[in-house]
Amino acid sequence: MGSSASAVEKEIGVEQIPGDENYFGLVNFGNTCYCNSVLQALYFCRPFRKKVLAYEVQPHKKETLLTCLSELFNSIATQKTKVGVIPPNKFISQLRKDNELFNNTMQQDAHELLNYLLNRIADLLRDEKKQEKQNGKLRNRSKGEKVDRTWVHEIFQGTLTNETRCLTCESVSSKDEDFLDLSIDVEQNTSITHCLRKFSNSETLCSDQKYYCEQCRSKQEAQKRKLILKQLKNSMD
Repeated sequence: MGSSASAVEKEIGVEQIPGDENYFGLVNFGNTCYCNSVLQALYFCRPFRKKVLAYEVQPHKKETLLTCLSELFNSIATQKTKVGVIPPNKFISQLRKDNELFNNTMQQDAHELLNYLLNRIADLLRDEKKQEKQNGKLRNRSKGEKVDRTWVHEIFQGTLTNETRCLTCESVSSKDEDFLDLSIDVEQNTSITHCLRKFSNSETLCSDQKYYCEQCRSKQEAQKRKLILKQLKNSMD
């Protein structure tokens, strides 16, 4: 691995690597490239990485996906060399124990794993909060603070509104919903900004898809669109 790392360093140039970064590849265990791509994306999401590195793994504590992820991230961050390869054995093993969907030799969907991982970490953090509250170690919540909100939500959660405008009376109805990820169509040779604008384009509801307007008390033609009210706090790049 030493000679391989040296070759990589020579190819990209050590001066091109930021002083506070380590560029490490993850070993592929036959069918885990989908998992490695998610781990790499999350590692280079700095706010997320900072929280995982700061996560305190208590001695003799039961292993979870979060403890395994913290160990993996710390292993990468504390390497003496700038580039290399690390086998994420413990994380993969824990993932397969936690969810049988990923306990096979088949390729899986990276987006599905990302959703599962973020939601699983949020659940683990909620459970810890409940346990700390029962043990009297957690301060009382401030007014307006959500019990279920974790740093996963602080980093990734946005708010989307579904807006429908009646073309007859101009009344507008809307419904807000929170999201941890947003699926958009990415077109070749375009920017993310362009794709987000297209995501919010209006759609006309007509013919057999007319909208029932509460003001008109009948089905009317309408325009429907989705708007991002609150953006993701941090991007994945």
